[in-house]
Amino acid sequence: MSIASAILMVLGGAFLGLGGFGVFRMPDVYNRIQAGTKATTLGAFSLILGVGVSNPDWLVKSILIIVFIAITNPVGSSTLARAAYKKGITPYTKADREKAGEQQ
Repeated sequence: MSIASAILMVLGGAFLGLGGFGVFRMPDVYNRIQAGTKATTLGAFSLILGVGVSNPDWLVKSILIIVFIAITNPVGSSTLARAAYKKGITPYTKADREKAGEQQ
């Protein structure tokens, strides 16, 4: 059990790190929202499940936290995307990428 929980926690930490790197690396708000939501959701699931497996008394609480995250993360990300859209922020396009390539 301790090996499985350690693997889950390391995997969760890796996904959280990749999600943070994705937020830093992506060109526009819409891609950043996706990178932040998808990778960190999976990372949080793995990390919390690893904690639940390592301490069986907390397993039910861990599963409830995972369900809460599964419900709230999509709502939060879609709200951020909608606010960006209503603000008039346009998605990064191929033309933007070509323009940036010309400037370098």
